[in-house]
Amino acid sequence: MLNCSGVSRWSNKSYPQSAQFDGKRFRNSRPRQSLSVADYSKMMWDFFFNKPRDTVPDHALPLKIIDAHALSAAADNTVFRLGHSSLLLKLTGKYWLVDPVFSERASPFKRFGPRRFQPAPIGLRDLPPLEGIIISHDHYDHLDRQTVIALKDRVTYFLAPLGVGDLLVKWGVAAEKITQLDWWQSHDIGDIHFVATPSQHFSGRGLFDSNKRLWCSWTLITPELRLFLGGDSGYFDGFKEIGRKYGPFDAAFLENGAYDRRWADIHMLPVDTLNAFSDLKAKWLFPIHNAAFDLAFHPWDDPFRQMVKLAAQGNVALCLPMLGQGIDLLQPQPQPAWW
Repeated sequence: MLNCSGVSRWSNKSYPQSAQFDGKRFRNSRPRQSLSVADYSKMMWDFFFNKPRDTVPDHALPLKIIDAHALSAAADNTVFRLGHSSLLLKLTGKYWLVDPVFSERASPFKRFGPRRFQPAPIGLRDLPPLEGIIISHDHYDHLDRQTVIALKDRVTYFLAPLGVGDLLVKWGVAAEKITQLDWWQSHDIGDIHFVATPSQHFSGRGLFDSNKRLWCSWTLITPELRLFLGGDSGYFDGFKEIGRKYGPFDAAFLENGAYDRRWADIHMLPVDTLNAFSDLKAKWLFPIHNAAFDLAFHPWDDPFRQMVKLAAQGNVALCLPMLGQGIDLLQPQPQPAWW
């Protein structure tokens, strides 16, 4: 068992206790598919120079501003969608942020890289007092350095997979605030039981740190709820194992956006999302990883249109709140097609 009170005591270059670490890098339970040099080069050319116009909306999306009144009126067990995979959760009377990204670009550069086409429904300064931040992995659309730096002194706890905690320390987060976990390890904060569960993805923020930090999903168990936060993942057998160990879940927040068959092993296609939902034995599906950044080649609203159709065919309880809308997780409801 890892040291769970603060950052693990290992260096950020070696995690010998982890079955996912091969001595140099972290790895998935099964190898990723590989693209030829020609296929990869074409994909990169298309991404930067040949993207369809409809990958971003031609109008501002509807949203509900999260102001002081909305926060004070929010009951316990409420979730607010902030865009992409960022969530604001109110659990056991306290607020938690999930994969918060408030910067204009999901990129290491200020003037280059995927730019936000939809503002967040709340500003950093307007966030309520935060109990903690939950991070799934180190990619720029899930871990935003500027957001972390802005919030590090206003947050009591940071939860992250192995290696990501070490990165937070480099950014100035106090080590005693951080708990970083391997897959299947858990940590309790107050009345919430947190488990770092597996995902099938990868990590890296530059040219030389590929898979140097672990990626994960999160299982949260409170006295009233069981929640699954999927992070990023391709479809894999791990969902069945998580469902067996911790299901049934009241709600599953699963990736549905920025997909393509060429990288389906690390980002689920819509039909994969439905399969994962079934494996998790969840009651309500909340599709995320959409409505903020242009990261693929499909129309920006394709995730919504496909998921509504698939959910209807599979009789799946689907909740697609507009950005900023607060949803009672104890009694979710289907939402109108705001997109």
